Amino acid sequence: MGFNLGDGAPHARGHQDRPLRTGWTTGACATAATKAALTALLTGAFPDPVAITLPKGETPAFALARESLGEGWASATIVKDAGDDPDVTHLAEIVSTVRHGAPGAGVTFSAGPGVGTVTLPGLPLEPGEPAINPVPRAMMRAVVEEACALAGLAPDIAIEISVPRGEALARRTWNPRLGILGGLSILGTTGVVHPFSCSAWIHSIHRGVDVARAAGLAHVVGATGSTSEAAAAALHPHLPQIAFLDMGDFAGGLLKYLRVHPVERLTIAGGFAKLAKLGQGALDLHSGRSQVDLSFLAALALEARPEADARLGPAILAANTAAEALALAKAEGVDLAAAVAAKARASALGVLREAPVALEVLVVGRKGEALARLG
Repeated sequence: MGFNLGDGAPHARGHQDRPLRTGWTTGACATAATKAALTALLTGAFPDPVAITLPKGETPAFALARESLGEGWASATIVKDAGDDPDVTHLAEIVSTVRHGAPGAGVTFSAGPGVGTVTLPGLPLEPGEPAINPVPRAMMRAVVEEACALAGLAPDIAIEISVPRGEALARRTWNPRLGILGGLSILGTTGVVHPFSCSAWIHSIHRGVDVARAAGLAHVVGATGSTSEAAAAALHPHLPQIAFLDMGDFAGGLLKYLRVHPVERLTIAGGFAKLAKLGQGALDLHSGRSQVDLSFLAALALEARPEADARLGPAILAANTAAEALALAKAEGVDLAAAVAAKARASALGVLREAPVALEVLVVGRKGEALARLG
């Protein structure tokens, strides 16, 4: 529900010569903090480290960073370790404060400072709910039920999760676009953070589509980055923020989801090289997982203008970058950006299949100018 990815391209913190280190989700940290706080509330003593069981059976132990115990309440803090994932919540403090709830209330959740509140439909939680996702809730609920059963008490416990500086960190996530206001989401389906978590980003794209559909939007924009998004926004100034999906490199993740959950209109906006790769049929546009084929660009240039100088094809093949190939074609009067837009649009339509989605492709230059617009 709000992928907590840092700004810029993902780079691992770990050394490139060793395996990337996994970490723990905010949901796992919140569960561990809840177990420690609840144990102290019921027994007067904080377990440190505190071990929990994750959905797939792992049993990690977490050290407590802070602990407080008062009359009728207890609080514990875990510092999140995201491993080598480029996550803005790495080293964030995840705080759980627990209290006895009203008899018969069961386990309840509230958002403390730095945890967001859902304000728009289309997410797994209803508007007005704290942004604590279903799996972390289930993990915390299980911890409460087990501890209260051992103590011979009804599991009527109020849990408040907070994240100091969470509101500032949330500005670097999807949350503002998804209508999650006031802070971060408490996330996780397995409890484990895997470096370069492509699945988490794609899931956030899906949730963005869900929110746009629930809001009744007929048009969404998938952009590869901030420059292309700004260019699309200038061409479509009527669109609200929730219409803009931070597609990043995951064109396939967006297109496949829209094939099943269509909207009336889609704009794909990206730089020349990214959309050239889409035109080649690549659905993951990351530089480490797909490359621009200069022979593809050379063939496109000559197809667009067969009478182009005979030197153009070999010059493009010898180019160092896609940008250089684009400049060479432009010098010969060949609109290579338009040719790439046409190929990218054809590839995207192939993924959408017969889905009722009108598709526009926008190729954007490095300064944010529209190089080509098709559809």
